[in-house]
Amino acid sequence: MVRPRKDRIVAYKPEVSYFKPRGIPMVELEEVKLTVDEREAIRLADLLGLSHEEAGREMGVSRATFGRIIQRARRILADALINGKAINVGGGNYRLVHQERKFQCYHCDHSWKVPSGICRPKSCPKCGSNSLYRLAGGQ
Repeated sequence: MVRPRKDRIVAYKPEVSYFKPRGIPMVELEEVKLTVDEREAIRLADLLGLSHEEAGREMGVSRATFGRIIQRARRILADALINGKAINVGGGNYRLVHQERKFQCYHCDHSWKVPSGICRPKSCPKCGSNSLYRLAGGQ
């Protein structure tokens, strides 16, 4: 009997879930499927630069399991980029956890929330100042 797959923890789910080569009509494209948890693995390892151990902890899986997820995701992306295929992101075994970080401006005291997984803001959205600080614990 096969062991059931454990849901992977995904902290960031962007709105965009489809990518295709420019200038090629959809009807002429082959498509590859990248699961949401595979995209999360790419974000953690390649965008944020976490080690497999750290990223596995973030996703609630072992280092070895994370290694298999990231290897599969990179193979899918390489196939799409090298062979000009569309990438459809969706499905997989995952549980979405919404995490937000809260920032405040030293200059105008404006505070706002930024979803986890997005880079630190460079400036205040209200006044444009780059004098910001992160509020501990999202206070």
